[in-house]
Amino acid sequence: MITSAQQSIFRQRDALTIFLKVPLGELASVCGQVWSSMGSLEDALHAGLKDLPYCDHIYAMDLNGIQLTARISAEGDDRQNIGLDRSMRPYMNTVVPLCDFILSEAYIGEYKKRPSITAVQIVKYDGVPVGFLGAHFDLRELPLTAPLYEETRDWRQMKGDPSIRGGLFLQQRFESVLDQHIETVIAVIEELIVDHGIFHCEIHFSSNRATIWSQADPFRYHILTIDELIDPDVCLAFQKTSYPETAEISSTQIRPLLESFRDLRFADETVYLRLATLNIYNGLVGLTFSCDGSHSIFADEFLQKGLAFWIGSAAAGTTTVPGRPGCHV
Repeated sequence: MITSAQQSIFRQRDALTIFLKVPLGELASVCGQVWSSMGSLEDALHAGLKDLPYCDHIYAMDLNGIQLTARISAEGDDRQNIGLDRSMRPYMNTVVPLCDFILSEAYIGEYKKRPSITAVQIVKYDGVPVGFLGAHFDLRELPLTAPLYEETRDWRQMKGDPSIRGGLFLQQRFESVLDQHIETVIAVIEELIVDHGIFHCEIHFSSNRATIWSQADPFRYHILTIDELIDPDVCLAFQKTSYPETAEISSTQIRPLLESFRDLRFADETVYLRLATLNIYNGLVGLTFSCDGSHSIFADEFLQKGLAFWIGSAAAGTTTVPGRPGCHV
């Protein structure tokens, strides 16, 4: 099972390598036989392009990375870059003599300014390298060959702006209107998630709002102001929806999660929660503290750790200390 984005990328690249290596190798063999004849070489590239259905364009280079032929594409031949030095392009920087075929890392193409990759194939004549073929692919044109990755279950911490962390102990929490009505806000958000189809929620404590996504309209988000968050009637604006069986977070965990967010907001006047998010389908909780440190953690692990883990001695009512998980100091 693919368990991370990076593993999914590796698998995608492996599939593309298998897809491209054989036809490019066969084309290189043909090109090697006609390398000294520019007309015949371009004819070979035209013929080989038919075996590379997702290729945007293809061209030949000498051993120094100088483009020898036109850029051959289904739309026609572009001859303006014959003689162009491609030796410093991202795909040529990875070429090594021991590899006949290399698939580049993705990069931003110089013409269309879109994410691209280039497959580089060494061309040989009588076993001696004479040049390269460069086959360019626009990522949006390539078929998806790897399954959608799943989030890692590792707790992830992301450091924020150092300037904010540096001035951390010169600030303290200002009580927002949302803070003043936190119990009502918790009740309303729980109702929306458990009974009205909200599957993703972001609570912005300092700016008195929440951003929510509904199962009935998952591609658009809705912003709830503080006036809406403290009015239970707002639930009537979202249709009654059964809690999804496929959710990673159980309906009984929603209230404890929201109350834990509240506790992290109030536990300390210096290090406090500014933004909390939860998504019931992937089971993740997101936390951003006043020190600008952010965390992504699965809900069950978050609930197991408890308040003392995040706030340290502050949970017991003593002075805040740096170096706690929320601060990344």
